[in-house]
Amino acid sequence: MVNSNSDSAMGILFPNSYDSLVPELVTERSMASIPFASRYRLVDFLLSSMVNCGIDNVSLIVRKNYHSLMDHLGSGREWDLTRKKGGLNIVPPFAQKNVNIYNGRVEAIASIINFLKRQKEKYVVMADTNIAVNFDFNAILQQHIDSGADVTVAYAKQEIPAGLLEIDMTKKDLYYTLDVAEDGRVKKINVNDKEKGVKNISMNIYVIERKLLIEQIREAYVNGRTYFERDILSPQLDTLKVRGYEHTGYYARIISMGSYFAENMKMLDEKNVDALFSPNQVYTKIRDDNPTRYTKGAHVKNVMAADGCVIEGEVENSILFRGVKIGKGAKVRNCVLMQDTVIETGAKVEYAITDKNVTISSYKELKGTDSFPVFVEKHKTV
Repeated sequence: MVNSNSDSAMGILFPNSYDSLVPELVTERSMASIPFASRYRLVDFLLSSMVNCGIDNVSLIVRKNYHSLMDHLGSGREWDLTRKKGGLNIVPPFAQKNVNIYNGRVEAIASIINFLKRQKEKYVVMADTNIAVNFDFNAILQQHIDSGADVTVAYAKQEIPAGLLEIDMTKKDLYYTLDVAEDGRVKKINVNDKEKGVKNISMNIYVIERKLLIEQIREAYVNGRTYFERDILSPQLDTLKVRGYEHTGYYARIISMGSYFAENMKMLDEKNVDALFSPNQVYTKIRDDNPTRYTKGAHVKNVMAADGCVIEGEVENSILFRGVKIGKGAKVRNCVLMQDTVIETGAKVEYAITDKNVTISSYKELKGTDSFPVFVEKHKTV
């Protein structure tokens, strides 16, 4: 799969990582199933990246609020993961006697250790789902093999976003920056780094041999450790060969409501859309809808609209998900409107995020700012 030696990999995704950073969006869903870019969910990007690189055995270890995710993924047909062997494996808590609600990656992987032992793939690639990226897993696997690394971690070079600097340490949401030597070796893993300036920020995407992962998780779990990076990798940087892999392409990291709004808004720039959706296709659940309909008198400027929308009013600089309806005389600017939102006649909405099935009543006015968009929760009428 990866090279002529037929090295193979299986995938593990963690759908609930960083849920607490966007509490408004995860009351009934996980981070993985948050809608993004008009017709996708966050999970679609890394799952599609894995499939596009030939990884056809993918497990998602969920912690809570997973019904929306299961509904979205179904049997995995859209990702060509409906298989007798491998395919898509969603592991909810309490599905087996030994599966509990986990706190960190160590407990999550420990809950499927027997499953891991039965798999045939040599390598495991792991990732969180708060990142939208078209990621080349073949490239990181190839580097991992060629370098003889025990663990390879993907990172991106950038300034630490404000949302990460503001993370509340007591909530146990950890992010990592890496000190990387010239030869690619990771010298130090910094936890919740508060220093400003350009850093190597971990993307929480890892490659490791399956047998080594099982050994490391078993030992860490017995000793009551929680976090893969902080409690397994960091103390063993002298004994384990941990190497960095720099991702230089486009990616969107969701770490707050502000970043969710901003990253969606970046999709209004064609360059960003091209960068995120190429070179490989991103798959998602199909909803058979009519194309978006623009009636006489509608005014639309710089809008990303999914299928099934009906636009009768004015829309500018906005992301519209499937089935959104904008009534006559309504004005919508700088908004992210999720599936089946209805903006009724004459309503004015600016700098707002609406969850699914929201109605903004006729002639009502709703206005936030670019740094503090107004959020309307699911099924609400304003």
